[in-house]
Amino acid sequence: MMKQFLGYITLIFILAFSFCTKDKGKLPDPMVIEPEAAKYAPVVPEGWPQPAYNFSGNPVTYDGFTLGRYLFYETVLSDDTTTSCGTCHQPVFGFSNGPSHVLSHGVHDLLGKRNAPALFNLTWSPKLMWDGAVNNLENQPLAPLSNPVELNISIGQAVTRLSNMPKYKALFKKAYGDTVINSQRILKAFAQFMGLLVSYQSKYDKVKKGEDSFTAAESNGYTIFKNNCAYCHAEPLFSDYSFRNKGLPITALKDSGQYLITQSSLDIYKFKVPSLRNLGFTAPYMHDGRFTTIEDVLTFFTTGVANTQNLDPFMATPHVISTQEKSDLISFLNTLNDYKIVNDERFKEIH
Repeated sequence: MMKQFLGYITLIFILAFSFCTKDKGKLPDPMVIEPEAAKYAPVVPEGWPQPAYNFSGNPVTYDGFTLGRYLFYETVLSDDTTTSCGTCHQPVFGFSNGPSHVLSHGVHDLLGKRNAPALFNLTWSPKLMWDGAVNNLENQPLAPLSNPVELNISIGQAVTRLSNMPKYKALFKKAYGDTVINSQRILKAFAQFMGLLVSYQSKYDKVKKGEDSFTAAESNGYTIFKNNCAYCHAEPLFSDYSFRNKGLPITALKDSGQYLITQSSLDIYKFKVPSLRNLGFTAPYMHDGRFTTIEDVLTFFTTGVANTQNLDPFMATPHVISTQEKSDLISFLNTLNDYKIVNDERFKEIH
């Protein structure tokens, strides 16, 4: 009996010691844990069109996604090792740069010519970036990597730098089965991370599913939106992903938009129609961040245009709405803010 009693005491002591020695404040190591696969499966919300990007050639796995997550926040992938994709695309700002930087801020404290666009629902966009320079999600990182005022590094340099880091050899082995690091694997991992940035859990989405209801102001604002905005900002993505000249005054930046890519005179001053989702997080607005508030944007659209070259026909006549209608429209636009994606731990930097 005494031996059996001592055995119980020993077992209790071992269990107690094992629980007490765990670091309660430390998050699980993402390179060790294997979470449920459903959290890392591509999402196509009910009622949405099929995405333009197809994951069939790049199946999402937890390890592939995690590799992409590390790469997204990796400052080694910049000329001076100070800047990453996550520098200009921060979760708290809907994966945009936020109000502190009107124009993108890259290596050596250099400024770009455009506001960093918000990154979400990218798989639905046939062409990426403000001017449509990229037509495949897997190729998108090449643009900021090679841009001399953004990251200023070639994909070859990226491969070399990552290959010299044991951390990435381990991450690539987990994602792909061996330690080979090449450009294709880097770009596919980026696509797995960025492709899962799907914004579809706003109040608007809950209303559409019958799980919530609009206030009177939001409902009226929805009607105003459909009469004045839906032509370009089609539901449920709130963009038709077209390229249009909205009539913005030409600034000292003299950015000619899509013309830089197509060299067609018909595309001068045309820029991609951004999604209206998450406007509450993504100020300032427009391709050059010229408008600080949503009110500023609406004032422009309701008072007339300044640049008529290749002007979109829908913008030829000002869309005049009353002060109350403007207030109601803003109430509706705020229902498009998705608080879940900006707080989702899956998309934050791993420290």
